[in-house]
Amino acid sequence: MSAVNFCDVRKHYGNLQALKGVSFAVEEGAFFGLLGPNGAGKSTLINAMSGLVVPTSGRIEVMGRDVIQDYRATRRALGLVPQELIADPFFNIRELLLLQSGYFGLKGAVQRAWVDELLERLALTEKADCMTHQLSGGMKRRALIAMALVHQPRVLVLDEPTAGVDVDLRRTLWEFTRELHKKGHTIILTTHYLEEAEALCDRVAIMQKGQIKALDQTSALLSKHAYRYLKVVVPKAFLQAGVALPAALSALLVETEANALIFRVEKSHSLNAVLGQLHQAQVPVEDITSRDATLEEVFITLTAEPVIEEGCHA
Repeated sequence: MSAVNFCDVRKHYGNLQALKGVSFAVEEGAFFGLLGPNGAGKSTLINAMSGLVVPTSGRIEVMGRDVIQDYRATRRALGLVPQELIADPFFNIRELLLLQSGYFGLKGAVQRAWVDELLERLALTEKADCMTHQLSGGMKRRALIAMALVHQPRVLVLDEPTAGVDVDLRRTLWEFTRELHKKGHTIILTTHYLEEAEALCDRVAIMQKGQIKALDQTSALLSKHAYRYLKVVVPKAFLQAGVALPAALSALLVETEANALIFRVEKSHSLNAVLGQLHQAQVPVEDITSRDATLEEVFITLTAEPVIEEGCHA
């Protein structure tokens, strides 16, 4: 069963086409990454799924229910952690969570126990009686996650959850989202940090200009990349001397580090041939390592390819 299903979703703002017929499904229990640069349409798509934006046309379903026709059921099934940090002048964090959970019918001892558990799990217990303006950016981000989870949704949407947070908090949020996924939550993550998506997501869609550019298992996208990367460590003196490489090697060179040359080599091309070229060019090699492409490198390549059209899911 699909947890979320997008079918030919379009959104126009006058002459601006923010979404141009987006169709794909997120399977129940998936950890799904929605990637793309600013202006790609990610937030518009997320907001349409959450009821904050009404699509111009198309259909969106959450847990088999239409987000417009059956909005009560889909809101209950969905938890959204938005990009914008909270700023409420009237309620402290505990009160915000009690208020939010009350909207979904939680009350009494069960409600208080669940709110306490969320506060503890997200290391917010000591800040529970603080107003939002008294919290750091990282604590506000944790409070947003608690608010999204307070009604125990089956689908959790994280819209740039680690934007502007420090490395330690980012790692903490990674571990927490992994635990939620293990407990059966379907998670949709939008992020500009492609290493984050590579580490967390089992399937990704790459958007650009309101369209899907690539959609597949993360491992499959990485394996489809036509290149591998060869790091050749050389003496610094060799690089400082500015020795020109032969044309065949220069064509493969993509980056120069302090003491290394980075070559991009087609997987069909023999590494032994490259090593032979290095030997012939009398490049003083100290060490060599080879690696496959990262998701960031795949992203750069795939966004130049034709748009993928995926049909609607029944």
